[in-house]
Amino acid sequence: MAGNPHWDHHVSGAADAVAAISASVEPVAPPPSVRAALFARISEMPQESAETPASTSASSDEEDFAAAGAAPVEPEREAVSVGASPASGWGPRRWFTLAASLAAVLVLGFGAVTVSQLVSPPASVVALRSIEQAPDAQSASTTLPDGTVATAHWSPSTGQSVLVTDGMPELAADKTYELWFVRGETPIAAGTFEPDEAGKATAVLQGEMHAGDIIAVTVEPAGGSPDGKPSTAPVVAVATA
Repeated sequence: MAGNPHWDHHVSGAADAVAAISASVEPVAPPPSVRAALFARISEMPQESAETPASTSASSDEEDFAAAGAAPVEPEREAVSVGASPASGWGPRRWFTLAASLAAVLVLGFGAVTVSQLVSPPASVVALRSIEQAPDAQSASTTLPDGTVATAHWSPSTGQSVLVTDGMPELAADKTYELWFVRGETPIAAGTFEPDEAGKATAVLQGEMHAGDIIAVTVEPAGGSPDGKPSTAPVVAVATA
C-alpha cells in the first residue's frame, strides 16, 4: 500500500469493522472451503514479475567509452511513485479486493453456522412448507387469554403435522413443552419443543395424526413425561375437527 496511500482508509475501515464485529460474537472456525477459496483467489492474481536487466557487452562498452571520452553527468532525480505499474498487477483495485477477501473470511468465520441454517432450513420448517404446498393442507388455530397463538397445520397426503406457536411463556430450565395427539380419551406423546425468547416455535409432531385428533401441549419435566402420560393439564389444545 506504500504506493497507494489514498487506499489506506478503505482497508483500515474494513479492518476496523471486522474487528468490531468479531469482538461481539463467539468465534467459530471457518469451514475449509472458505480458506481454499481465498487462496485460490490469491493464486489467480497476477504476481509481480522480476525485471530482467538488459545484457551488455563489457568489451564493446569499454571501447565506446574510450572513444567517446567522458560523458556529461546529469543530476540524479528522486523517483516518485504514482501507483503500481501495469507489470506488477497489484494496483489499488487488487489491494482492495484482497482486503475485502480477508474481511469476508473473518466474517464467514463466525457466520458459517448462520449461512448453513439459511442453506439447510430446520426439518420443522421443511415439513411446514411441504404441508402448505399439499393440495389437502388444513390448519386450525387457538388464541389463549394471555395472547399466545397456536396454529396446527396438517396434511393427510404428506402424513405430517406441525404446530406453530407465538407468545408461549418461558419455562424454567428443568421444564419443557410436550406435544400430544389426544385421540378420544387417550393422549399419545408426540415429542417436545423449546420456543425461542419471543415464545415462537415450529414443531413437528412425531407419529401419525388421525382425523379428529386434538393437538395438545403440556408442561413436563425436561426431556418429556417419564411415563409417557401427561403430568399436567394442557396449556394448549387445538381441535382439528
